[in-house]
Amino acid sequence: MKKIKSLISVTACAAAALSVIPFSASAEGNDKIYGTMNIPYADFYAAEIENAYEVDAVSSATASKWSMNEPGKLVAGTYNDGNGTILGVNFPVEINASDAAALTEKYGFTASDSKPAAYKEVTLSGDSLNVSKVVDTNGEQNVDGSAAVSTDTRYGDYQLNVKGFPEGDLYGVIVNTKSGEKYALRHLENIWRNGAISWSAGIKTTEVHGNTLSYEDYADSMGKTVTSVTFITLDGVTTVNVGEQYLPVKFEGEVKAADAAAGTGKTSLEFTGFPADYQKKIDAGEGFTATETEISYTNAKPGAYTVKVTDGSGKYAAVSGSYTLTSADIPVKYEDGKLVAADGFSADDAANFIKNISAVEVNGNKFSATGRGGVKVFDEEGTINFEAAGREGNVFDGSGDYAVVVTATGYTAPYVFSIKPVEETPEVTKAPAASSNKTTTTTTTTKKAAGSTTKKAAATDSPKTGVAGVAAPAAILALAGTAAIAFRKKND
Repeated sequence: MKKIKSLISVTACAAAALSVIPFSASAEGNDKIYGTMNIPYADFYAAEIENAYEVDAVSSATASKWSMNEPGKLVAGTYNDGNGTILGVNFPVEINASDAAALTEKYGFTASDSKPAAYKEVTLSGDSLNVSKVVDTNGEQNVDGSAAVSTDTRYGDYQLNVKGFPEGDLYGVIVNTKSGEKYALRHLENIWRNGAISWSAGIKTTEVHGNTLSYEDYADSMGKTVTSVTFITLDGVTTVNVGEQYLPVKFEGEVKAADAAAGTGKTSLEFTGFPADYQKKIDAGEGFTATETEISYTNAKPGAYTVKVTDGSGKYAAVSGSYTLTSADIPVKYEDGKLVAADGFSADDAANFIKNISAVEVNGNKFSATGRGGVKVFDEEGTINFEAAGREGNVFDGSGDYAVVVTATGYTAPYVFSIKPVEETPEVTKAPAASSNKTTTTTTTTKKAAGSTTKKAAATDSPKTGVAGVAAPAAILALAGTAAIAFRKKND
């Protein structure tokens, strides 16, 4: 990694610096005082990994996550340049009183009145910053835990989910291998939440949000075995033993399966970039049979499928490929507030369509049904949720009049239908007349909203094409009104 070329400068005059130093510290220049200061990653990790390499800053264009450095937040304890780059951590230190003014000006030193549980000893030699390993007054902890390795992660080439990590904000994390390598991790790019850590070894160099991943100092981690992970918090240092977690060798290879028709058939399978000694074990899923050239299947339903290839020797990482089996059929219809099996289709056919719903459009507004921001307009049973809301507001506006388009993965045409408010049948009641024995007939017609629990929505559909129409019962309502008038005249 390249060296950090600049640090954040905190402008402060000497008088201001001395004003934050406890009175007892001003007696002798070599008296020790405590506080916190901004420590660049390179200096923070230098003694921890025995100067193995200089740890660079982290640049990120992902919203403002890089600035979430308050206690308890995503990158708690870090400091940044105000423009998307995390430069290091703000950590407790022990310094010489004579260095206080310079450290305040250059590194934002702020004195405290008490000795911290864990700190780094910091001195200045001219312009050079000397930072020690963490001094843990409670004694470093060594505990047993566990970890799971994934080579299929959106955040690099390797991800470890560690169990047994200490509580509190993380100021540093070091991955330790069986052969003695130590890999220092940085916030946001490598250190995440809940014991999750990740890094690139040079194969996947861009993460899911588009940020470029640094990989040069992690490239030789491929093929290594992780035995422990060290966590640095304000309470001290805890090393979690995770057994032996092998990091399979990754490579720029692909497995591709072509999209094909659902039902019974086969699709082609192709491998590119695999090492010559890769011992392929192909898993295409239950009900599928695979060779190195094709995948065959029987009675397969529409949807997305995955083929996974693993190395029989265990040396290399697994590789997966995805493909889609499609159908022009639409096995659902809208009825009484939910999607049910259309004529000629089974309940399983309908359930498969429902579980593959990828987007729903209502009156021209499209809502994704998948991912972190997905909106669940239909539940697992196909029942519509008239209270569904996305980030920009409610899916349904309350009018009761909706044009709905449902898109599902594996189905080449969407299912289109309409929901209309339905006027109930007129209710005829008799009430005593005010001045005679005659009765007066009152006709009441009530209109229900589409989301009402007593509402029945009118919808027609065409299961095979996905085009639906709605027939308004105007003639029936007209006849009902005429009957009511005739009834009244008869009684008059």
